[in-house]
Amino acid sequence: MSARRAVGGSRFLYDSFEAAQVHLEAQERLFEARKEALDFRLGRLEGAFERLEKRLWLAVYGVAAGVLMHGALALLSIVQ
Repeated sequence: MSARRAVGGSRFLYDSFEAAQVHLEAQERLFEARKEALDFRLGRLEGAFERLEKRLWLAVYGVAAGVLMHGALALLSIVQ
């Protein structure tokens, strides 16, 4: 509005630029909201992947312990 008063001229000359600026600001707010939502989802996915990794390592260690125990029992049966 101040640019229109300083320069003068038709309001139709500046209204389209003001509408474009409002549209651009709305798009920026929408982009920020989507970015925050995406960051939130990515954080939740990272947490889920960390829990899954812990479970997989627990399974690997469980299988390794089972194999070692089976081998130890086989050695004990041979010794007797």
